[in-house]
This record gives sequence, structure tokens and C-alpha cells, in this order.
Amino acid sequence: MSQLTPLQTIEAGVLHVNYRDNGPADGLPVLLLHGFPYDVHAYDEVSPLLVAAGCRVIVPYLRGYGPTRFVSANIPRSGQQAAVAADLLAFIEALSLPRPVLAGFDWGGRAACIVAALWPDRVRALVSGGGYNIQNIRNSMQPEVPENEHRLWYQYYFHSERGRAGLNQHRQDFCRLLWRLWSPVWNFTEETYRRTAASFHNPDFVDVVIHSYRHRFALVPGDPALEEIEQRLSKQPKISVPTIALDGKANGVLPPDGSKHHQRFFTGKYERRVIEGVGHNVPQEAPRDFAEAVLSLL
Repeated sequence: MSQLTPLQTIEAGVLHVNYRDNGPADGLPVLLLHGFPYDVHAYDEVSPLLVAAGCRVIVPYLRGYGPTRFVSANIPRSGQQAAVAADLLAFIEALSLPRPVLAGFDWGGRAACIVAALWPDRVRALVSGGGYNIQNIRNSMQPEVPENEHRLWYQYYFHSERGRAGLNQHRQDFCRLLWRLWSPVWNFTEETYRRTAASFHNPDFVDVVIHSYRHRFALVPGDPALEEIEQRLSKQPKISVPTIALDGKANGVLPPDGSKHHQRFFTGKYERRVIEGVGHNVPQEAPRDFAEAVLSLL
């Protein structure tokens, strides 16, 4: 792992966001966004590559992860897609970033897609693991083919109170299992896993995760303050900024074809890249491919 700067903290919207900020202050800003169940360490090997190219690289902990905290106990611990997107927009504004490149996967890729779709004037370009991953909650009860349904077992587990209790009691073992299932050819070490797993002990982790996987199936209400964003997302807005979609060929949670048919959601320059021998966690499994995708958009 390359040397990285200490964490910084800034108040952005409803969060005190902890983040890493590397590279020249006047470099082109690149925001790298993790998902569930990961954290900023997914980008430990991507960041130095981008810094070496002159970029300012910023990697925040999402709500419910690591040292990031809510500013008030009264704020709903929502994990809905509008929440992570609103957090991202507030973070961009708090740092006064001039049209950053957004790059992410899983929850982070979703937040990046939403901000790029709804506020394209704030974004230079987009790299998204899995392509267009804005949730279509209105159609969330339409079943997938059985082969894809079984990949989502953990989401259905979280719909029950047994699932909440299981995540709370066994978060270390549970998330390690997901890493193995989702990245079946990635031989990560126990040290690598534990470095990230410390982030799952955030006091809001379980509440945010459970709400996320219930809201996306319309099983629980969202944060009323975010309803306007959710209404806009229900129309499946298109993305106009230049975009590269990355699919790991060995992704154990998304179908192998991933973003193969997502081009219809993009009105600007769009490219899809499939990376052999890589699972769900593209930046940590293939940091050079991920960094190269970002740099090719500059």
C-alpha cells in the first residue's frame, strides 16, 4: 500500500465527512467513491497512480462507514440512493470543487451516476463500476431470472429483522463472506480485509445498510427531505457527461454481462470496458485498469 495523507474532516450537508485528500491542491479533482461493504482502502493503489498524473484525489468515507458521522441524532439514518447522492453533492460544494471527475462502484458508483445525471454541470466525467446503476424502485418487484435472483440473497435477508440482527452480530464474518462471493478470484489477505472491516463498526453502519436494502424494494419510506430527488430518479434520468463503464468479468453479485445494454442511458460519449479475472471490487482488484479509465477521460 502506498503512503497516503492523514484523514481530514469537513461538515458537508448532514455529515461530518472524513476523507483523504492527496495530490496538488490545484490539480484536476477526482472523487473516488466506495460501496458496500468496502471503504476508502479500495482506492489505496488507485490514488497514487492518479496523483502521479497530477490529479487531486479525494476519497471520502460514505455515511455509516469509518469515522464519518451524522451532524445530529435527529437525522434519519437513511441508506437510500438519494441520500448518498445528496451527500456527494454537499461534499463537492463544501470543498468548492470545480467539476470533479466522479469514479465509483456499488453505492459509490450509484451516487456518482445520480449526481452526473441530475447535476451534470457539476461533473467533468464519470467512471462507474457496473455502468448505469440508478435504482428503478418503481419496478423493484419485477423478478429477475432465477440465476440472478440467487445473487441477491443478502438483500432479501436484510428485509427481515433476523437479517438486521445477523448483520449486527456477525458483521465481520458476514462482510468477509460477501467479499469472497463477489470477488471469487481475488485472493485478498486477512490484513487487507481487516483494514477495511474496521469501518463497519461505525455506530450507524447497520441502520444505514438495512435501510438501503429495504428502501430499494419500496419496503420502507425514505427520508422526506429527499423525496424530490427520488421523484426525479423515478424517471430514470439519462447521463450526458463522458462516461466509462467498468465490468469485472468475474463479478459474483452482478450478472456477467453487467452494463452490456446500458448505452441507452447515456447521451454523451460512452465506453464500456470488461476486465477479465476481476470481480465486484474493480479498483482494489485492478487498480491500474481503474486509474487508466479515469485518466483516459481527462
